[in-house]
Amino acid sequence: MAASAPQQHLNEDSANGIGETEEHEKHETTLEKSPDSHSIISTHSASTASTQPDHSRHHRGENEPHATESLHPIPTNSTPYSIFTTKQKRFIVLMVASAGFFSPLSANIYFPALNTLATDFHVSAATINLTLTSYMIFQGLAPTIFGDLADMAGRRPAYLIGFAIYVGACIGIACCESYTALLILRCLQSSGSSGTIALGSGVVADIATSAERGVWMGWATSGPMVAPAIAPVLGGIFAQFLGWRWIFWFLTIAACAFLIPFALTFPETGRNVVGNGSIAPQGWNMSLLNYLQARKTSKHSAAQSPLERTLSRTSQRSAQKQLAQKRKLRIPNPLNCVSVILEKDVALLLFYNSLVYCAFYDVMASAPQLLSEIYGYDALQIGLCFLPFGVGCFLAPTLSGKLMDWNFRRTAHKIGYEIVKGKMNDLRSFPLEKVRIGVAVPQIIIGDAALLCYGWTMQAETSLAAPLVLMFIMGLTLTGAFNAMSVMLVDLYPLSPATATAANNLVRCLMGAGATAVIIYMIDAMGRGWCFTFVAAVVALFSPILWVLEKWGPGWREARRVRVELAKERADAEQTLAEEGALGDAPSPVADYGVREAAEEKV
Repeated sequence: MAASAPQQHLNEDSANGIGETEEHEKHETTLEKSPDSHSIISTHSASTASTQPDHSRHHRGENEPHATESLHPIPTNSTPYSIFTTKQKRFIVLMVASAGFFSPLSANIYFPALNTLATDFHVSAATINLTLTSYMIFQGLAPTIFGDLADMAGRRPAYLIGFAIYVGACIGIACCESYTALLILRCLQSSGSSGTIALGSGVVADIATSAERGVWMGWATSGPMVAPAIAPVLGGIFAQFLGWRWIFWFLTIAACAFLIPFALTFPETGRNVVGNGSIAPQGWNMSLLNYLQARKTSKHSAAQSPLERTLSRTSQRSAQKQLAQKRKLRIPNPLNCVSVILEKDVALLLFYNSLVYCAFYDVMASAPQLLSEIYGYDALQIGLCFLPFGVGCFLAPTLSGKLMDWNFRRTAHKIGYEIVKGKMNDLRSFPLEKVRIGVAVPQIIIGDAALLCYGWTMQAETSLAAPLVLMFIMGLTLTGAFNAMSVMLVDLYPLSPATATAANNLVRCLMGAGATAVIIYMIDAMGRGWCFTFVAAVVALFSPILWVLEKWGPGWREARRVRVELAKERADAEQTLAEEGALGDAPSPVADYGVREAAEEKV
């Protein structure tokens, strides 16, 4: 039956519910990298490719999926998941980490100045904390728009638009004269910068398979984790010696200094724009570096035979045209992430992840007032007290990422699952939930215990060394656990990772906003010790959610896979009919990217 063939070649796309994109080579076409890694050369006869689909695999009775990691042998000429070299990936991840640095930098550089701002704008500490609450609300809402924009139009446009908004807001805050203006502009600043976290997850999913995603995600999130280490110190210095307005002038200068080289060099990685990197970007997705590479390719193609040059140009233009048709540019829809949130396994994961985030942020938001009350510290000294917390946050993604990849390989070896480097994974029978949760649970236990002890050390007003050590432990473990669960979410939705991460941001930031809005009142009403005991107890009380995900998550994931596969088959049929009618069975080297996006939209 016609439906049986796609089911024999299920890859990670369907296994994960949405899945990583993969070129299905209906026609025997081999994609080869040119010297600049952005040209496609057909090695099969044009006439044959246009009329003869490849049925030889079924005639030979071979069952191995092509271009996937699985238990079966992988053809040596199968299409790689990404053609970006290791050096290129390192550069891409470096830029992503640097871009992601600005959102937490803008949030954490603000903490030491809270007392100063409350004095200057003649408001209470609880009222000035509303600027934190509003920042976090928009930190959750904005990525739902930028995530959808990035998954639809590409990563570069979303980054550039976000940074333009961010720079404008920073200038506005530096010049504002009223509390109302501060509140509104902080919302705008958050909207511009917060999308970078979701976009970073999307870029990593574009270039890295699940087996190696832990390390790359760790490096990509290391930028955001540097901010808690240095931002409070910088904020304390500016607030103490130059005035709080210099905090935002500094952010303006830093953002512009980053944005210029980013705009000139950062390549487009969106798989619905450049495929696995072999399709040259167009329009606003093209950087100056891409343009120079295209010129170099044009000169290189001059040395080819007329037939080779014609085939190469035709294939490239056809690929670009078909991807452009499949993108269906529209106004970004922030409600797209709602469909992700409504999945049973994802809903539970996001809820528990948000509880961990709330516990983390309750410590951050209350620390300035507690350090001032207990130890009498000024803005600079408060900023320095955040250093241990920030160092722990900085180390967490890398250590957690290495643990995740190690656990992935260990589990694969244990169950006899073969990993082929650079190819995608068939995760239907792979215990994905167990692998990720196994890394998160020990860190949650340690971090929650440190949170409990932190509350009582602050209650007892002990030596400063005790809360600082506990802040380091919380930064290391709670951040590491949060990172492991965030990678698991991207594993479940790698076709739309930015949208999935935006859903994560929406839930955690809205819950975090509520937590920061009430934490000062809770401390006043309950006392420091019992307040943080309550927060730690909430995290512990809901921890069985992880056991539920480990036990029933694979079944929910499989049910989603079947639903998505049915939608994909319908989209395949519609795509075939459209091609036969409009293109006369012309070769479609990248049709699968659009097909999979259509399947996702139907679900």
